[in-house]
This record gives sequence, C-alpha cells and structure tokens, in this order.
Amino acid sequence: MLKILNAGYRLRELLLLITVGLVPVISGLLVMIVQLEMKLSENAAISVQEAVFSIDQALNRMHEAAQRALPLAGKPCEKVKGILQDQVVSRSVLRSLTLVDDSEAYCSSASDSLEYLSSFALSGQQVELSHGQPDSRPKLLVNFYLQGKGVGVIVTAYAIQLRNELDGFQDGLTLLLEFDDRYIWSNGDSRDAQRPSQSEFLAHAFSARYGYRVKGGYAQGFTAQEIRQSMLQILPSLVLVGIVTGSIVYLALLRARAHGRKSAAARA
Repeated sequence: MLKILNAGYRLRELLLLITVGLVPVISGLLVMIVQLEMKLSENAAISVQEAVFSIDQALNRMHEAAQRALPLAGKPCEKVKGILQDQVVSRSVLRSLTLVDDSEAYCSSASDSLEYLSSFALSGQQVELSHGQPDSRPKLLVNFYLQGKGVGVIVTAYAIQLRNELDGFQDGLTLLLEFDDRYIWSNGDSRDAQRPSQSEFLAHAFSARYGYRVKGGYAQGFTAQEIRQSMLQILPSLVLVGIVTGSIVYLALLRARAHGRKSAAARA
C-alpha cells in the first residue's frame, strides 16, 4: 500500500514538473504569435500608404511631362511633332506624347492610334491602365491626360515603372494597384486568369489625387509559414527556459521533502 502511495505521489510530482516546464514554452509561443500577427497587420497598413506615395510620385512625373508639352497643344502637328519627339527622348519613362484639341487626339510623337487616344480623352478619366491598342501587340501602358482650355496632352508610358514602385516592397506583402477594373502587381496584371492571393491582413489605401486604389495583403498560408519559421528559431530558447524552471521547482520539491522528513524524525 505504501509503495502505491509513493508511486502516486511521484506521478503527481512528475505531472507538476511537466506542467511547470511547459508554461514558459506555451506562453512564449503565444506571445510570439500575437506579436507576429500584429507586425504583419501593421506592415500591411503602412505599406499601402507608402505605396500610394510612391505611385503618386511616378504619376507626378507624367503630370510634369504633360505640363511641359501643353503649350504645344492646338498648334499644327507638322510644326510641333519634332519637339514632342525630343521631349519623349529626354525622358526615358515616356513612350509617347499626344496632343488633343477639342477632345480629339490629332498629333502623336509615335504611331499611336489617334482614334483610340481620342476615346480616352472623351472618357473623363485622368489616368488609365491600357492593354495597348487593338491593332498592336498587347502591352500594359499607362495613359495620363492633362486637360487645358479646349486642348490637352496625353502622356503614355510603360506600366513597368509602376510595377517597379511596387517591387520596392520586398517583405512578402503582395501589393496590387487598381485603376477601376484593371490592376497591376509585381508578377502580373488584369490580363491574368485570376488575381493574386491577398487573403491575410488585407489593407487598402486610396489616392485622393489620382483616384486609384492600392490593396496590400499576404498570400494564404503566409502567416502560418512565418509562425513555423519563428517557432524554429525561438523554440530551443523556450525549451531551455522550461527545463531551468522545471529544475528549480524540482529542487524546491526535494528540499520540501527533506524538510518534511527531518520534521517527522524530530517529532518521533
């Protein structure tokens, strides 16, 4: 009977030591997970705001190019086409400049479809993502329209400059830039079969100046992957803390047991 009681007592001690040792491990992992999720959420919210700032700067450069060409709008094409071409050459981000008179495109520095650009001028949009002209090989372009008094300028640039701005955020976050129903992101655009996954910690930001939207989020499973990686890094330290904590409690139990024996012997 005494052996059974001693075995039960030692089993309770063992369970106590295991529990005490697991407390710092489990609590440490929970704190790590909460901190990681807060970090990812905060990073998504900040990154979309920073992306709006970066994209605005890129569009500001197109706006400056349009302002530079605006005084030429309304003048005969044969007199200003060479100037337009020189302005395009001087800015590597530009593909073409097109002059507009009374909402009709009439002079371009390149062989762009004037009918296609006229429809953009009539659309009321300031900026659009374009898949290229119907009669040319599909290329993702950005059209920017600056309207003056009865005249205007359309600046056309390759959308890769916007993609380069998005590529600056290399931290696992997927940023997607939307212009109405068209979008672009680091590895594709709205011509793809489906949108990229952004299901985790999705955040939004809107450009008040140019009317586009930036969405930022992590792909499905990204958080779990980050937790696993962080767990592998922190788990050895937590286990060590658990072992030390359990050892301290075990020594305390031994002292308490020895003290109990001495007290029992003294009473005897």
